[in-house]
Amino acid sequence: MSGGVGADQWHQRRAGSCQRARQEIILATVDNPSNAVEWALAEMVNNPKVMKKAVDELDMVVGRERLVEESDIHNLTYLKACIREAFRLHPYHPFNPPHVAIADTTVAGYMIPKGSHVMLSRIGLGRNPRAWDKPLEFQPERHLKNTGTVVLAEPELRFVSFSAGRRGCPAVSLGTSITMMLFARLLQGFSWSIPPGGDRIELQESATSLQLSKPLFMQAKPRLLLHLYEADVLN
Repeated sequence: MSGGVGADQWHQRRAGSCQRARQEIILATVDNPSNAVEWALAEMVNNPKVMKKAVDELDMVVGRERLVEESDIHNLTYLKACIREAFRLHPYHPFNPPHVAIADTTVAGYMIPKGSHVMLSRIGLGRNPRAWDKPLEFQPERHLKNTGTVVLAEPELRFVSFSAGRRGCPAVSLGTSITMMLFARLLQGFSWSIPPGGDRIELQESATSLQLSKPLFMQAKPRLLLHLYEADVLN
């Protein structure tokens, strides 16, 4: 590439692309996983049967003599169903980033002219009563199929976990792994319950975001051997 303004513009665009990629990776590996896990724990503490089923699966697949590892995630079907349900019911953002139609097109009978800005409503997808039975209820069982496998992505676009399509988030795999490991370690390491004096966790969204309106306070009791909580074991 020749020097001058052209080279400067190229470097600026490249720097901008790198910055956007970094931001997407941070979102995928911090904000989205922590939001999904927080909502899942809150929902499950209010539903002891779901909590027990998830913990029983951990004890059966992993046990209590060692910590859950990433290689175990494939066999934790019910835990994946719980996180998939959290992604569906409690997305971190209300909309996907907007995209521009590069040509006139028709989607589901709707004409979208060239140049239109298109935004997907994550809430509208995940809580759509035409796609989901009792969409406002936390029901991990809805994601369990006869195949015995659960994937966190949604190829039919009935909800959006991280993103979708060719221009989706570049850190989907990393974000998914972090979400499952965070969730599994918290469930395996502690017995979670509503604090004394309370009857249930208030599942109310913030007025300015889709996060919990109040900090999540729960009672945690260790359920593993003491040495498994030491720093050299956790690393």
